[in-house]
Amino acid sequence: MTQDMAVHRDPPPASIDLHAPLRWLALGWRDYRANPLPGLVHGGLMALFGLIVLVALRDRFWLLAGAFSGFLLIAPILASGLYAVSWYLERGQKVCCQEVMALWASGDRRLILFGLLLALAGTGWVLTSAALITLWAPVPIERPLDFVRHVVLAPSLGLFEVWLLLGAWLAAPVFASSVIALPMMVDTPTPLWRAVGESWRAVGARPVVMALWATCIAVLVALGMALAMVGLVVVVPVLAYASWHAYRDFERAGLIEPVRAQRA
Repeated sequence: MTQDMAVHRDPPPASIDLHAPLRWLALGWRDYRANPLPGLVHGGLMALFGLIVLVALRDRFWLLAGAFSGFLLIAPILASGLYAVSWYLERGQKVCCQEVMALWASGDRRLILFGLLLALAGTGWVLTSAALITLWAPVPIERPLDFVRHVVLAPSLGLFEVWLLLGAWLAAPVFASSVIALPMMVDTPTPLWRAVGESWRAVGARPVVMALWATCIAVLVALGMALAMVGLVVVVPVLAYASWHAYRDFERAGLIEPVRAQRA
């Protein structure tokens, strides 16, 4: 998606500081309201999938805990179609779902490979989480209340702390690799590994800001899930659009260098 068109972008921020995540969320909410249908469809499908998983594994929370937390690992690639919506909105165009489908149907090998890598990471975490809870918990963890009582509120330190640390240990490099890389690949022909490198470069340039942004993402996704998955209808698209604005801010600040297409 690199053809030359009249582009209408927001003015660059004074700096990418601790207030930047709130700015990105505000811009994401603005984009969601400006062109709601693609976001509603995308978020609705995510919510429906979450409900199906919840019903299927309702008595297997030892597995469900990993599946829900692992959603954070694969969500960036699932939301990449919405970056196309942001791309068009910058050009003053409201689009429908066909533009999102066009991105997925394009057969972009970069997105396919990156999606497979994220799926592998997500699967690895689900299996690791399930094994950890099954082997370490003092009683079978079948329902959310079991998890809260015997894992989260366990009188001795151990399982929950290790579970959190392992999850963070896996999630941190996935976040650093994808937070800028995915919108960059939708926007430009930047090769996959360079896009990942630029994403790490952005995180390294503003580590505290990006840690705060990762926390915002985790909290909002957890809130969306806690609201019977219905909250994902809004949370997923708003976060996707906000991530696009984060990418744009880093580009305008000169902290990343995507490969731009040559002019004809």
